[in-house]
Amino acid sequence: MRLSAESKALFEKALRWIPGGVNSPVRAFRAVGGTPFFAARASGATVWDADGNDYIDYVGTWGPAILGHAPKGVVEAVQKAAEHGTSFGIPNRLEVRMAGLVVDAVPSVEKVRMCNSGTEATMSAIRLARGFTQRSKIIKFEGCYHGHVDSLLVKAGSGALTLGQPDSAGVPPEFTSQTIVLPFNDAEAVRGAFADHGTDIAGVILEPVPANAGLYLPREGYLEFLREITAAHESLLIFDEVMTGFRLGLAGAQGRFGITPDLSCFGKVIGGGLPVGAFGGRGEIMDCLAPDGPVYQAGTLSGNPLAMAAGVAVLEALSDGSVYKKIDALGQALSDGLAEVAKTAGVVVQLQRIGSMSCCYFAEEPVHNMAEAMRSDRERFGKYFHGMLEEGIYLAPSQFETGFISAAHDEAAIGKTIAAAARVMKRL
Repeated sequence: MRLSAESKALFEKALRWIPGGVNSPVRAFRAVGGTPFFAARASGATVWDADGNDYIDYVGTWGPAILGHAPKGVVEAVQKAAEHGTSFGIPNRLEVRMAGLVVDAVPSVEKVRMCNSGTEATMSAIRLARGFTQRSKIIKFEGCYHGHVDSLLVKAGSGALTLGQPDSAGVPPEFTSQTIVLPFNDAEAVRGAFADHGTDIAGVILEPVPANAGLYLPREGYLEFLREITAAHESLLIFDEVMTGFRLGLAGAQGRFGITPDLSCFGKVIGGGLPVGAFGGRGEIMDCLAPDGPVYQAGTLSGNPLAMAAGVAVLEALSDGSVYKKIDALGQALSDGLAEVAKTAGVVVQLQRIGSMSCCYFAEEPVHNMAEAMRSDRERFGKYFHGMLEEGIYLAPSQFETGFISAAHDEAAIGKTIAAAARVMKRL
């Protein structure tokens, strides 16, 4: 085992002072067993643990590190911003610059408001949709995770699935009574919900590419169908692009699929690794927010200059599109290599990918929704995870998470990963 003595000691202390020893559940390795390692530093595509062991990283801070860890331009931007103050609680020029970059990149967004997390972004978008439409019900989909918002923590993905608890204690039934939960990729279920509740549905929220129950793609025409049915019933279509925004291209998944949602939620990449969230959309909807409108939303650290400086540096680095060409090509090379390795080893896997995002399900059939994801072999994934970790490859510690490639990865890193997988899969 590569697990360091220092990581074990730190985890023992953390268990005394932090619930579960971690500040976000999936980090606890409960889905794969064992003790988590503690990071000491990271640079490029590599992360080092507390004892100096190095790992090629395919988690990338769960998505934000699209340029790799500690890219020079981002570090310098944060340092420069910090010299002028770490927080103001007053409007600053960096948040104006960030807003302009988002609006210019995403055609559906006419106005945007910054917040501090993806959870805040989705929570605020739901409140805004209800305020704008004067309706109460929201449709969400099984396996789509929209942060730990009470009303949306129903049939959730990500850490909730990892812990085997797709719902959460502490959420009164009244809080979720206005949430309609449907299977993803099931058009008939959506039609039925609108037939029963159409005049009271404020909006439909979804990850256009669900990436919190592993990774599966919308069937051909499904997103177009959702756009049409929401428009027909004067409901809002809300894309949660916290993961896919600025990851699948400057315009995110909506740009890749050619869909125009009414509201969009962002996070991760736009913060350059610092805490951030944002939501935006049509001007008439966004103008319902206070102080112009009756829908209240606020945040002491919203538009924080350090987060804005980091995010601006990242978005400017992505602006010419060259990063996307590189990471998409590396994503294809990794998936192709792993597919060949699995075939040679006689291991049946479903390698599902879009751009630089991917997931390896140990499943017999392709995965299109949460029910199919749940049929994957999680015990075998756990063995694969630990085998790869011993080889110096850090994957997300759950079958129900997505892997990410950054611009700091290269052909050598991909080759090393494929070679490691070949050795590990022979032992599965």
